[in-house]
Amino acid sequence: MANFGFLLRQPKVWGLSLGFAAYNYSFYLFLTWLPGYLQKSLHMSVLKSGWYTIIPWIVATITDLVIGGVLVDALIARGYDATRVRKTIVTIGMLLGLAVIGAAFTTNAVLATIWISIAIGGLAFAAPVAWSIPAIIAPKGTVGSVGSIMNLLGNISGIIAPIVAGLVIDKTNSFAANFLIAGAILIVGVLCFLFLLGRIEQIKMPGEDEKETAQEDMVGASKA
Repeated sequence: MANFGFLLRQPKVWGLSLGFAAYNYSFYLFLTWLPGYLQKSLHMSVLKSGWYTIIPWIVATITDLVIGGVLVDALIARGYDATRVRKTIVTIGMLLGLAVIGAAFTTNAVLATIWISIAIGGLAFAAPVAWSIPAIIAPKGTVGSVGSIMNLLGNISGIIAPIVAGLVIDKTNSFAANFLIAGAILIVGVLCFLFLLGRIEQIKMPGEDEKETAQEDMVGASKA
């Protein structure tokens, strides 16, 4: 429990967790409400909405594998700064998620699908990068704890998203406000990734620096 309390006081943990929660809000909004949006707002049949729903998720699968996986590994392998690569990819992905706002201002099914595909595609390649970060920033022996904090906030956000969407639709009889809300939350998430998370490097436990210094002194003394 002492380690858990220490982790909850770390800006890096909150930056990662809140940023992931912002991502999860939009992800679960699309996951739960996309077919309903197509049927209600764009007046599609159930069958037609099903076909249109497939397109953004195909795009997401491709960007997840190619950008979030292959490209990130290739850039780091070529010697690019790992922190800069990961933060750049996550930030670009989250910013592309803002394309969801475009869907709020069109009733054209093709345009709406394009905007949503861009948004989901961006979010999809940000996700695997975000999930690689707990193993990097977590102090020794706490990777599971950092991952669980991140996952907890992400799942809470995922639970809230469809509930809020339903309430907003009941009040406004429109889906546009939900896309604007998701966009605003994504902006907050980007700021958390950029400023709270900081450099993607391991968090030091209290006294760890002193231990490392002592060990280095002992090594130096033995060589002398």
